[in-house]
Amino acid sequence: MAHEANNRIMMYCPLCGQTHEVERKSRIASMTIKDEHVDYEECFFVCNNSVVGESEFETGKMVDSNLLNARNAYRRKKGLLTTDEIIGIRENYGLSQVDLAKLLGWGEATISRYESKAIQDEAYDTMLRLVKDNPLQAIEFLDKNSAKFTVTKEQEIRKRMIARLDAYGKEFLSRQALEGEYVSYNEPSDENGFTPLNIDKIEAAVSYAAERVSKLYKVKLMKLLWYMDALSCKRHGHAITGLVYRHNTMGALPVGHKSLLNLERINVVEEESMNYEYMLHVYPSKNMDYLVLSKEDKAVLDEVIERFKTCEAKEMIEYMHEEKAYAETEAGEIIPFSLAKEIRDFRE
Repeated sequence: MAHEANNRIMMYCPLCGQTHEVERKSRIASMTIKDEHVDYEECFFVCNNSVVGESEFETGKMVDSNLLNARNAYRRKKGLLTTDEIIGIRENYGLSQVDLAKLLGWGEATISRYESKAIQDEAYDTMLRLVKDNPLQAIEFLDKNSAKFTVTKEQEIRKRMIARLDAYGKEFLSRQALEGEYVSYNEPSDENGFTPLNIDKIEAAVSYAAERVSKLYKVKLMKLLWYMDALSCKRHGHAITGLVYRHNTMGALPVGHKSLLNLERINVVEEESMNYEYMLHVYPSKNMDYLVLSKEDKAVLDEVIERFKTCEAKEMIEYMHEEKAYAETEAGEIIPFSLAKEIRDFRE
């Protein structure tokens, strides 16, 4: 069994045939999938005892994880649901892989393949999105395929779906407003960090930040979101939220920022400040589903939060003004993520 301390691990090394500390590293690698070039995060170990030949190696588990990262990079590029998003659909409704496959009328192993190796086509992806975004549609599928479940199982699933309907109405309307402002940014591009708008991740990222940053107000939140997406692009080749940002006097500001704060699952309270002005205070949301955030996403969020959690909004604005992404764009222009990837390294 490997023992890990930070990014150094004590394990048997197949290169030198000894048990010693090896270093775990990652880098952006490239691969061609279905004639499409994609960049993805590749992890590997380095043996410092190796005298000749290769000094890098991967375990079988690491190979599988790297391949999954590459497939998810392809999915993002093509606007398909990632593995984590498919898992999130199941967990939101309390379904197993087999349950979800039955619900949609597919073969029992289909979801298992999509969560591990296979990449779904657009038709299958569309059906998954119907269930993901609309519990009413999920109930319709359940009505159609109820015979595939036992009576008890069907009742349990239906009960969970109906429970989700209560919040769905308000959430649906608030989401429509933001989605309407992103009609021109549906395709993965440099403008959205090669990530279509993902409201689930926006809501989770905002609540995640609010849990860890005291006195989080609108201006600071907008800057945190840009740095989270920018750092994700720099490290992994894609943004987290799919938000598009404009050059604003106070730094990067998301398109549709007002609609964003009106989302039903974002907890914003208007409060009076010391100088009698009203400010929008962002609080954590109850029962937020953080499973939509991958480990990769959370690592980026944690790094950005750690860097800026004690900063005042004014400090963040001044810091952002010195970024190349801000300096090389004009007021009102979209800030491309090709520039955002050049943000300064927080660890330096």
